[in-house]
Amino acid sequence: MNTPARNTGEQPTAGPSPTGALPTDPSPTGPSPTGHLTVGSIALSFHRATAAVVRQILEAHGHTVTGVEAPHERLFALQAAGEVDILVSAWLPSSHGAYLAPYRERVRVLPPLYDPYCLWAVPPYVPADAVREVADLARPEVAARFTRVIDGINPGAGISRFSARMVGAYGLDRHGYRFVPGTEAGFVERVERGIAAREWFVIPLWRPQYLNLRHGLRPLDEPMGLLGTVDAACPVVRLDALPRIHPQALARLTTLWLGNEGVERLDAPG
Repeated sequence: MNTPARNTGEQPTAGPSPTGALPTDPSPTGPSPTGHLTVGSIALSFHRATAAVVRQILEAHGHTVTGVEAPHERLFALQAAGEVDILVSAWLPSSHGAYLAPYRERVRVLPPLYDPYCLWAVPPYVPADAVREVADLARPEVAARFTRVIDGINPGAGISRFSARMVGAYGLDRHGYRFVPGTEAGFVERVERGIAAREWFVIPLWRPQYLNLRHGLRPLDEPMGLLGTVDAACPVVRLDALPRIHPQALARLTTLWLGNEGVERLDAPG
């Protein structure tokens, strides 16, 4: 699979720990604001993992931090209403740009923590000469082997919106395929169960997601480009919260880089 070109932002230069541990931060020096901040994250495990890194940096500089989790659209609405100071993270522009647009002038978008993108994948035991791209799923001999319920996560996620559109665009619905959104826990359980049974099935997911590394999932080519671009996963800070953030904490967040594999290591259970 050719990873789509990233089309926004510049990579900061700081790197993640090679072990996947939370990055350390120097002790703050000098007087500065150290008030209370609310950090919001989308209610998915890898967003929770990245928010933990941000929270650690803020707390190392004297802030008290309250964490808030919500589904995609709801979290952006909470920040727009002033109930979230720092949102970790917005995938821009493809996945979350529409959620940020209504209040974009009231926030600062920091440089990205990693470069996420959406994909459809199959387990590694599905032969590449049988299924190499999404359109191959519509071939009668392939459709006969595949489970045609395509399970996903919540409907507000970019991958869920894109996947629902792809079923029709590639004519998969005419062969009995349908996309069914669900919970993160149900999605992970479904992937683990399907692979244990050596089932042929489609996995709509994203990088970073630890299932990619754990199972060696094989991405499918998607020539229509319906899965969007490579996004930039950026912390979003309300402008009225900026004066309350320790300057060294803000500087650290501006140069923090975790990368996709770094986030997957942070997210992986056990």
